[in-house]
Amino acid sequence: MTLDSGQKGTEVTEVIKSNLHPVFGKVFLLDYYFEEVQKLRFEVYDIHGTHSIGTRDDDFLGGVECTLGQVTHLKMVKPLLLKYGKYAGKSTITVHAEEISGNNGYVELSFQAKKLDDKDLFSKSDPFMEIYRINDDETEQLVHRTEVIKNNLNPVWEPFKVSLISLCSCDEDRKLKCLVWDHDSRGKHDFIGEFYATFREMQKISSGNKVSWDCVNPKYKQKKRNYKNSGVVILTDLKLHRVYSFLDYIMGGCQIHFTVAIDFTASNGDPRNSCSLHYINPYQPNEYLKALIAVGEICQDYDSDKRFSALGFGARIPPNYEVSVSVRAVSIQGVVEAYQNCLPKIQLYGPTNVSPIINRIAKLSAGDGNIKDASRYHILLILTDGVVTDMADTREAIVRGSYQPLSIIIVGVGNADFTDMQILDGDDGVLRSPKGEPVLRDIVQFVPFRDFKTASPAALAKCVLAEVPKQVVEYYSHKSKLNCSTRTYSQYFSK
Repeated sequence: MTLDSGQKGTEVTEVIKSNLHPVFGKVFLLDYYFEEVQKLRFEVYDIHGTHSIGTRDDDFLGGVECTLGQVTHLKMVKPLLLKYGKYAGKSTITVHAEEISGNNGYVELSFQAKKLDDKDLFSKSDPFMEIYRINDDETEQLVHRTEVIKNNLNPVWEPFKVSLISLCSCDEDRKLKCLVWDHDSRGKHDFIGEFYATFREMQKISSGNKVSWDCVNPKYKQKKRNYKNSGVVILTDLKLHRVYSFLDYIMGGCQIHFTVAIDFTASNGDPRNSCSLHYINPYQPNEYLKALIAVGEICQDYDSDKRFSALGFGARIPPNYEVSVSVRAVSIQGVVEAYQNCLPKIQLYGPTNVSPIINRIAKLSAGDGNIKDASRYHILLILTDGVVTDMADTREAIVRGSYQPLSIIIVGVGNADFTDMQILDGDDGVLRSPKGEPVLRDIVQFVPFRDFKTASPAALAKCVLAEVPKQVVEYYSHKSKLNCSTRTYSQYFSK
């Protein structure tokens, strides 16, 4: 089997002989970016001979294209397709995914020692301990050095915190070299002994087992026949604090729900006029559509039902001329078609009030946030051609929304002066409500579309979505603290 990811060229698995249900052991390591559409193509071949895979002599059994975002749901099963989109019988391919670099939690460790060798003539040893991580190239990296305990052969060192990346590179079986010394004020410390451990061994303490190691001096062990150790080092406590990543939550079942709100105020111009921001050019999408498609194509990979909400504001709808537009669509293309179909049926009006839209989605997300066994995080994309006219109410709505599973992206369309909109972004300071209450977390990203007019749609998506993973993690971290719970992320979300 081959994989073309666009990152490392075409990669190849091992060959499984005489097997119609092969399980490939090759692991493909890919860099993941939520804000990008990362396309993958898998191809399966029946190999003839020992030459490279994919030559003319090999039989093409089928292939499949997908995005890395689609694979983040732990397991993806798709039918294999032959050329011209024909199914390869009932053949399927199953792709498993897991995150390998997101376990950036930390651990709190407490050590003590008993019956250490006495290295001083007129007093007892002044012991301290060092922990080194042994790297893949056999080099040693100091992880932690304890304080010195004066005149004590049974020292109890202070607890200390260290990240799992620093301790063991998130590899529970990586060797750790631990050295115990008798401190000397001139720097010529006397070696007491050493031992080797792994983080996996340390975790046995959580099941009530005693975890200890003989502190051994190799020279004494060689010379003394009855030598046992130079003391014992004991792990008395281990507290593991997991800091979950965005992918942890996605793989735990969190769904991303995408909503777009479009400005239908009169300042956009008559859609029938080619100068209008809503003008439908059959050969080129307008700025509203470009922004919608660029952001929506990313988000759709993280919503299992692929049902998106589209809202409008500032329009009057005959015959009652109510100022609202609302549709539900399947796929981003469905939202595009709904937008195009509604333009001839509405009257562009005003004002540019977005607080009702934010309050509506915040209320919806608040209901989702109260569900314990499943979770949905909302992304609201607001497309507008001018500064909002209800700025005070919008600030209040954003502060309220910052407590909910919600991120807001505002894209300014056209050539208006969007200076005042930067206030909502919060990049120049903490956004506050009119009463002075600060947001719980920064949930708004504002960009003017004109800054990306000559750039690719991917550049816009990358800019506006880059902060979303951090915002998702901040929300669920805050929620877990509120619940005062020790449950893992998989207990919050059903798989």
